[in-house]
Amino acid sequence: MSIKVTVIGAAGRMGRRLVAHILEASDMQLAGAIEYAGSPFIGQDAGVLAGVQPAGVAISSDLAAVLDVSDAVIDFATGHVIEDVTAAVKAGCSAVVGTTALTAEMKSQLAGLSADGGRLVVASNMSVGVNLLFKLAAEAARLLDGYDIEIVEMHHNQKKDAPSGTAVRLAEIICESTGRDYDTDVRHGREGMVGARTAREIGMHALRGGDVVGDHTVVFAVGGERVELTHKASSRDTFVMGALRAVRFLAAAKPGLYDMQDVLGLK
Repeated sequence: MSIKVTVIGAAGRMGRRLVAHILEASDMQLAGAIEYAGSPFIGQDAGVLAGVQPAGVAISSDLAAVLDVSDAVIDFATGHVIEDVTAAVKAGCSAVVGTTALTAEMKSQLAGLSADGGRLVVASNMSVGVNLLFKLAAEAARLLDGYDIEIVEMHHNQKKDAPSGTAVRLAEIICESTGRDYDTDVRHGREGMVGARTAREIGMHALRGGDVVGDHTVVFAVGGERVELTHKASSRDTFVMGALRAVRFLAAAKPGLYDMQDVLGLK
């Protein structure tokens, strides 16, 4: 039985690749393709826009109209994620949220939806490799006690938020692993006479340029040696495949709030 999936943000870079892969999947159907009201892509066939075969599904701004025929929604958009996911959960759909730059309040609201019976996977990065990096970074931070820690990320020149959600999550994981506090111990860039770094601080640095899909490096440095953990994404398809794995995971999951560590069995 096919899983009927609606993509929110279907005309964006990620949305188009999601549409293309859903149309190719033997166990999924494209139920809806949503964009913001006023988008120049409204009315266009989602498959044609994605550069593949016609899907018979037009880009629309009316999410409510497709939820009744959907089993799951995937949301990588940034505009109305809480409203959209709330509507999806109320309609009985599972939800995969890959939106970055979620505030603490938004994360709390998503957790509340899961407590009300929703099935959600929320992750700043859906890549299998990045989620392995999360696990390795936590272990390295625990073992490399006394090492200075710096995080460097680079993305394309059109990315709006900084640092990336993935870099933020790396810092959060390291803080959890080492007893640090994100708000007080993460230092975003350095300029001027800032003095020597403290032992507890985690440096955070965001680079922007060209068409870089996503590079993340965690540096552990001490006198005499340096350990670097790096992940480089060369195609958005790596995030797409992770998102589809999350959809399949939720199809058999109990109500709850999950992340990609749950989906991949890394916990």
